[in-house]
Amino acid sequence: MQQSKDWRATKRDMQKAIRLYRNETGKAEIDMHEVALFAINRLGWPRPIPPDPIDILARKFSDAAREEVRHDEATGRPYRANHVIWHEQDGHQIAFWIDIDQERRRPAMVKSLKKRRDAMLDDGVQLSFDAEHWNRINPKEEPIALSFDLHEEIEWRKNTPSDEEKQTG
Repeated sequence: MQQSKDWRATKRDMQKAIRLYRNETGKAEIDMHEVALFAINRLGWPRPIPPDPIDILARKFSDAAREEVRHDEATGRPYRANHVIWHEQDGHQIAFWIDIDQERRRPAMVKSLKKRRDAMLDDGVQLSFDAEHWNRINPKEEPIALSFDLHEEIEWRKNTPSDEEKQTG
């Protein structure tokens, strides 16, 4: 399956390659590095062009921004310092980062928080499909039941001492 130099793999092509790798190796748990080597060596998959160094560095800055946590002066609780909002620019979605302590425009924060909530909802929907499928194909096993009412668990976690508090407490 030799490909031309301008050939671009679709996700479906990659999923087919993963299934082929599983079928040929018999492995249930797979390392995607091994799948990539299999695709290159066995299927003639072209090696991708390395990403632009600026894109790599921008991703690292985004990761650092996403991970920055500060603590509320009044409550001592942690909060994310930086939030992303998406804008369309030249037909592409571009991430712009805002600092929660400097952003005074309510619509920007609402947009950011809603996007994160929507991502949680999307994860919940897919999780329910996954559990329903597993339960259906394993009728002799006890069904996996998941609660999607997270309010109580969120409150418990908010009020559980952190590891740091446990050590100093």
